[in-house]
Amino acid sequence: MNVVLWIIASLLAVAFAASGLMKVLLPKERLKAQGMGWVDDWDGRAVKVIGVLEVLAAVGLILPAALDIAPVLVPLAATGLAIIMVGAIVVHARRKEYPVAIANVVLLILTVVVAWGRFGPYSF
Repeated sequence: MNVVLWIIASLLAVAFAASGLMKVLLPKERLKAQGMGWVDDWDGRAVKVIGVLEVLAAVGLILPAALDIAPVLVPLAATGLAIIMVGAIVVHARRKEYPVAIANVVLLILTVVVAWGRFGPYSF
């Protein structure tokens, strides 16, 4: 199970790092053009903050355990991403973007699995 948790955490880290960097580096107009219509509902700074949080959490999923420095940050990062995913599900459901909301549900489940595993029976 430890290997499975590492794989899930790695995949989540790549996905959230890419998503977060895109939110940080691209202007709202470009994000909207790439299919992220939800950015119209948010201030540009809020979109950037979400991106920064996603990048930091992506780093937090891997680096603390890999370096064996404060590995408790791994389940905390997963928990933070789970909270972000709950917010994303609400936003996309309100906008009736159900396929995106379903993708967010999958990400939520994966982040909860990592948080459960790293807080519980497979902690570092």
